[in-house]
Amino acid sequence: MNNSPLVEIDPQVYPVQIDLIYASSDNLAGRVIYRTNRCLLHVDAAACLHKASHAARQAGLTLRILDAYRPAYAQQLLWQVLPDPNYVRDPRLGSHHTRGVAVDLTLVDAHGEALDMGTAFDAMEPKSHPFYPDLPPQVQRNRLLLMGIMLSAGFKAITTEWWHYELPDAEHFPLIEEPR
Repeated sequence: MNNSPLVEIDPQVYPVQIDLIYASSDNLAGRVIYRTNRCLLHVDAAACLHKASHAARQAGLTLRILDAYRPAYAQQLLWQVLPDPNYVRDPRLGSHHTRGVAVDLTLVDAHGEALDMGTAFDAMEPKSHPFYPDLPPQVQRNRLLLMGIMLSAGFKAITTEWWHYELPDAEHFPLIEEPR
């Protein structure tokens, strides 16, 4: 019997697009990190994602998931590439992604084009901070729109990445072993 609190995110059910960056080599590590291309979230985070996806649809947009549940081995690999606690959580502390309660995402328009957020996903620099001041107004609006959608669905933002949202009190959720 499977006791995992993780559920697979079905793009048709939620509705979202899934583009797991770490399932390809086009990421900050420059290599494929994930052994599978499954998008998983803790059941509580999945419920919030469902709300967020419908809020995005009301605005004529779609959420594109770039990362969700992250196995411990993947967190360790990312830490080896970028051991900066401002952007990658030390695996000894446990990533909120490894708890299944964090999701990285962006918004796409009706034509499938990602909205301009001012930086690429995983651009680990001050310009990626959600309220970085020196960005065009349209980028600021896009970031605020994503933030509004995610906060209204029950997620919280962090101060260093416009794309990262997690459940409140994420550290209280247990780390989850990689599902089989």
